[in-house]
Amino acid sequence: MVNDKLLHPESIAVIGASNNTMKPGGKLVKNLVDHPFRGKLYVVNPKSKEIQGIPAFSTVEDLPSVDLAILAIPAPFCLHTVEVLVAQKNTKAVIIISAGFGETSEEGKKLEQQIAQVANRFGACLIGPNCIGVMTPHHASVFTTPIPPLVPGGCDFISGSGATAVFIMESGIPKGIRFANVFSVGNSAQTGVEDVLAYLDETYKPGVSSRVKLLYIENIDNPDKLLLHASSLVRKGCKIAAIKAGSSSAGSRAASSHTGALTSSDAAVEALFRKAGIVRCYGREELTTVAGVFMCKELKGKNLAIITHAGGPGVMLTDALEDGGLHIPQIPDSPAKQSLKEKLFEGSSVENPIDFLATGTAEQLGDIVDACENDFDVDGMAVIFGSPGLFPIRDVYELLNEKMKSCRKPVYPILPSIINVKEDVSYFLSHGNVNFPDEVLLGRALTKVIHTPAPATSGSFMEGIDLKAIRAIIEQAKEGYQPPGIIHQLFDAAGIPRVKEIVVTSETEAVLSSLNIGFPVVMKVVGPVHKTDVGGVILNIRNVAQVRKEFHHLKEIKGAEGVLVAQMASGTELFLGAKYEQDFGHVVLCGLGGIYVEVLKDVASGLAPLSLEEAGSMLRQLKSYKILKGYRKQEGVNIPQFAEIIVRLSNLLRHATEIKEIDINPLLGNETEILAVDARVRVGKSSNESS
Repeated sequence: MVNDKLLHPESIAVIGASNNTMKPGGKLVKNLVDHPFRGKLYVVNPKSKEIQGIPAFSTVEDLPSVDLAILAIPAPFCLHTVEVLVAQKNTKAVIIISAGFGETSEEGKKLEQQIAQVANRFGACLIGPNCIGVMTPHHASVFTTPIPPLVPGGCDFISGSGATAVFIMESGIPKGIRFANVFSVGNSAQTGVEDVLAYLDETYKPGVSSRVKLLYIENIDNPDKLLLHASSLVRKGCKIAAIKAGSSSAGSRAASSHTGALTSSDAAVEALFRKAGIVRCYGREELTTVAGVFMCKELKGKNLAIITHAGGPGVMLTDALEDGGLHIPQIPDSPAKQSLKEKLFEGSSVENPIDFLATGTAEQLGDIVDACENDFDVDGMAVIFGSPGLFPIRDVYELLNEKMKSCRKPVYPILPSIINVKEDVSYFLSHGNVNFPDEVLLGRALTKVIHTPAPATSGSFMEGIDLKAIRAIIEQAKEGYQPPGIIHQLFDAAGIPRVKEIVVTSETEAVLSSLNIGFPVVMKVVGPVHKTDVGGVILNIRNVAQVRKEFHHLKEIKGAEGVLVAQMASGTELFLGAKYEQDFGHVVLCGLGGIYVEVLKDVASGLAPLSLEEAGSMLRQLKSYKILKGYRKQEGVNIPQFAEIIVRLSNLLRHATEIKEIDINPLLGNETEILAVDARVRVGKSSNESS
């Protein structure tokens, strides 16, 4: 429930203000004074008549009307204080930095919920509790440092953790990352990351609002809201990067103990971010490096020129970019290349990386940048220029500043000498530029940005999908793992191609079924879940005698309810599956089968329903994508059909949420067709079942 009084208050009251700037209430007042809040600033302290030169009120009841109140008082006193503020002082925004709430106990959780209810009743915005506060270009209502320059052209940054927000700013400021608004939401009793993002979306003004959003998320309470507003902002031209903490089981425990909330499945988070067009990051340095990429001009292709006066960093950047799927093309011979070479010192290389030696000058750098901008077939430039501390290089950074602004193509400055020429780097950053002191981090960030797909389209593929039949099958199905007959009906209704299969209970039926399907056939036991573990799968049966023999063998397996006779398919083994995650819906996973999914975990995830574009993006994300396309004379698979099957499955699941788990393993595919060979489907209809 973010509102204008939080962002642009005309009056602020600090409850629990102090003369001791080592205390939160004291540092809050100091920050508001030092980064001057231009409105009316009130302070409340029952023991002092004056706080840092500001006359103090003894109680909150003595205050006049106030737009924004910041509470730095013990948790037990916060409820009454908020009641007075919103009911009597017309306060429409409250920030509670105090701890001792839901992060510590159930009683604390109840207390913060009571405060949220009061704020909701009077239409007030509540930030926190257990947060560092909020910063906007109008006020620095935090008790921490650093406080970066807050400018409209900077990043909007929303964090679920106050300490982490501080660390991320400390990572970003030396790189030249600027901030517009910083929100620390703490326990999110009323207003969470998704709510702030929704406000930024609903109030977005092109050319005025910040176009870069950074998120640090410990818990996703409303995935649909995050997806809606993140994808909306990206479509409006914004760029979003986010860290979601708690991707491992140990990380999940840590996040839970810190926020008092459970974390979501990592596969679901990955799928949600891809669907929304969010660049996912895993650490502070990666997040702020991606932010720097966002603040440069957009890279519209995959070809980069590396301009360097130091060979090693150029090689490391080349490796990072090439490993990530970007290209460092050789500069072909041409009059422009020859002309440039003549302007450089002897021994310089104009191949790419373009190395103009440690003795290279600002004028030569300008000639190289101009050639890359106008003559060479590249989409952007990375410029590496440091200093051994022997001679001044301010003129180089002055020229680079000019080129950053005048070039149509993006220029990524890598200025690693943050000690030797600290003042020159500061000069460069003071002109609104960013710096990437580590070339490998830049390379990885660039590849992440360029490989993050655009937000998914809302249209879905429905051709040949019988929704009425799907609903009728599901409504009649019993809970638990489904027999082959039900699975066949579901696949047929969804248009998912499958091998011919017939369940039999007698030797005669087995023989007739094998003749109907045509040899060779596969025979599988029906009943046990893990068929291969009990010797329940027999391949490549080529005659009636084998059918009779294997039927009796399979029927004798413990738990056997019948025998399935199936068409013997061939091709590359593929995997497709899905699991229902509470709040997120179905997370669809795809990849190559066998060791690729079981050992290497090479899978891509998507959130149902999926479009054909999303399914294609999932497949291209796989490390094994080259194998799908066909590799070293080995036949590939029909990738468009694989993508279509993924979409058909996602639509089946969207209209059959009772399906909690599904594995199609394997699908067998070649260049002409893909068929589902074996599948497990688990239905859960109980209201309390989430997975």
